[in-house]
Amino acid sequence: MKLVDYYADWCGPCQMMKPIVEEVMAELSGITLEEVNIDTDQDRAEKANVMSIPTFVIEDDNGNEIDRKIGGLGKEDFKSWVQTHIK
Repeated sequence: MKLVDYYADWCGPCQMMKPIVEEVMAELSGITLEEVNIDTDQDRAEKANVMSIPTFVIEDDNGNEIDRKIGGLGKEDFKSWVQTHIK
């Protein structure tokens, strides 16, 4: 499983989520993190239909989207959402 974090350096909510994402990823196993800066990888963001940031996408091992969350979340809500998808 992989968590893909679509963000931009200028995005306030993205910067607020960064430490939450880092903490949750450090606490969990069975999932990896990929960060995609939409300013430097616009093609990837367009291909994933990212219309707003931050956008978090959980993908299976084949790169298929399992679930998506848009916007900021508290740590416990974010962690709970990620955990529901770890096998």
